[in-house]
Amino acid sequence: MAKVLMKGNEAIALAAIKAGCRYYFGYPITPQTELLEYMASELPKVGGVFVQAESEVAAINMVYGAAAAGGRVMTTTSSPGYALMQEGISYIAAAETPCVIVNISRGGPGLGNIQPAQSDYFQNTRGGGSGDYRLLIFAPASLQETVDLVQESFTLAQKYRMVVLISADGMLGQMMEPVDIKEVDSPEDEEKQWALTATEGKRPPRAIYSLYLDPVELEKANERLQANYEKVSKLEERYELLQMDDAQLVIVTYGSVSRIVKSAISLLAGEGIKVGLIRPISLWPFPKKAFEQIPDSAKGLLTVELSRGQMVDDVRIAAKGALPVHFYGRCGGMIPSPREIADEVKRILRGDKS
Repeated sequence: MAKVLMKGNEAIALAAIKAGCRYYFGYPITPQTELLEYMASELPKVGGVFVQAESEVAAINMVYGAAAAGGRVMTTTSSPGYALMQEGISYIAAAETPCVIVNISRGGPGLGNIQPAQSDYFQNTRGGGSGDYRLLIFAPASLQETVDLVQESFTLAQKYRMVVLISADGMLGQMMEPVDIKEVDSPEDEEKQWALTATEGKRPPRAIYSLYLDPVELEKANERLQANYEKVSKLEERYELLQMDDAQLVIVTYGSVSRIVKSAISLLAGEGIKVGLIRPISLWPFPKKAFEQIPDSAKGLLTVELSRGQMVDDVRIAAKGALPVHFYGRCGGMIPSPREIADEVKRILRGDKS
């Protein structure tokens, strides 16, 4: 199939449909509303179910229901809406029901604005619901990578019986790029051990719940979840490395801003300054293995984010104290230029304090 020029939100929706998503529940919020609109138009054409819920709280609980019945289901939202979904996400995680969520984040806190931002990193990676649960989280940097990860997420959600989150932002949602979106085989007759379907007298009835009044049973449920997360953490670390050989400084960045960072690295290379790149593609599990590739020539690390430094702690943990970790970021929907990032790198290498 030839590549087609598409807006990010619409490309995500088409990718989900071609990956076998047949259930979508959501509520409109900028800058991802076109995604919901595309689903409303196109999902019924393939026999799917679209519901615009009365709120994000209702939408995530509808997702829970469809996932419990074995459906390939997705919801999408933006930062304040994602905040409202946290309780339902905790329930879904406890019930071990697979689904895909796309968060096209915007500037915050509060209602903020509709500009691109990465200030949902804490909310995405730490979660706002109750209990010890995790999501498998991917942060794409291009539309092709986004649609590929969206399609793979349905398979991974079912494989691990957990929530898979695509962490994007308004830049990826609103930009246009050529994409190749493939049909993905999703056989409906595959065995789903959790699904609440009719027994037809062929198997015992099933139940899905997250209420364990016996603390012994609740601890066992937690241990089962953690064993699964341990498996995910070993198998699903993903990252990109760039120009690490003899790097004087290594920038750690993710998502849309990594595109700007790459331009900054090219500027610096033209000035004879060698800078490497670690781009986490999985935000959880955080790609600690990438930090084993940092060369001895590096004098430090610089995290660049569209936030006030929410990823910095994870970088410090991954670096194990071997190098100083610096931070440069813009927030509220402000986007740094390649020159601004390049100047910050030079300031750090000079040892300037301000």
